[in-house]
Amino acid sequence: MSWHYLPTYEIQNIIKLLKLKKKKKTGGYDEIATQILKLSAPYVISSLTCICNAILNTCIFPDKLKYTIINPVFKKGDGQDVTNYRPISLLTSFSKVIENLMHARILDHITTNSILINKQYRFRTWYSNEQVSFSLTNNILTAMNNNLKIGGIFCDLQKAFDCVNHKILLDKLEFYRIEGKFKTLIEYYLTCRYQKVILNNNANTNSSLKWKLIKNGVPQGSTFGPLFFLLYINDLPKIITKNNSMVLFTDNASLFITDSNDLDFNININQSFHNIISWFNSNLLILKFNKTHYVEFRKKKLLSG
Repeated sequence: MSWHYLPTYEIQNIIKLLKLKKKKKTGGYDEIATQILKLSAPYVISSLTCICNAILNTCIFPDKLKYTIINPVFKKGDGQDVTNYRPISLLTSFSKVIENLMHARILDHITTNSILINKQYRFRTWYSNEQVSFSLTNNILTAMNNNLKIGGIFCDLQKAFDCVNHKILLDKLEFYRIEGKFKTLIEYYLTCRYQKVILNNNANTNSSLKWKLIKNGVPQGSTFGPLFFLLYINDLPKIITKNNSMVLFTDNASLFITDSNDLDFNININQSFHNIISWFNSNLLILKFNKTHYVEFRKKKLLSG
């Protein structure tokens, strides 16, 4: 990756594009809301540019920007079950600025070198839900038109973003030539991070917990979270054998198995499932077996009159 100093206008554009929370006065643990940063930008932009360039040059991400407040957002199911809540990270506004600067440079490297596989359809420009549906349907119909047996293994991961191992992630980043200063800066960004959970957006109640060290995972709600996870799972389709295919939608992996006869088809299914389990175990990701399903697709038999 190439490194260069960033101009003031780049930071100005990032601040303009920062999204305001529903509660505009809500900020991270430093209580500096995004709205305040937007209003004060003309007065602090020069100093902020100098600080950001120093961070990129020294490869040291400020420790004070590594504190994250976690807001549990209820998904569905039993409200008393903690697994039914999604942890959303509330970062400081200044952390978001630096993250966006780093994200832009890494994304440019990934795009220029076509690093991300075309089987991943989430968190990418020019990819849509309609394309996912088309790819899934096309895999099934193509196999049927060729008179092949086809089955699908639909996998769902448990707390995927929270299970990302930092060492494995850094090794994969280096494999994709994200190395040198940028790898050092990312490593500094990931290590010695702290978080605490606040319920009902009230830090003054007993529902507020103490700061805890984060040993694994990437922050959900951050700019980096989706990009890091896409790179983390990018080599999963390499387990595909024969004429099988795979479609990825973030942490949802759909593996399609095709074969010409029953014996080879059954062997292929068992081997493919074994391969995908081995890959998840090697990468310290946990498969939700209760939400992982196998479906065999068949042509509808017409009843004779």
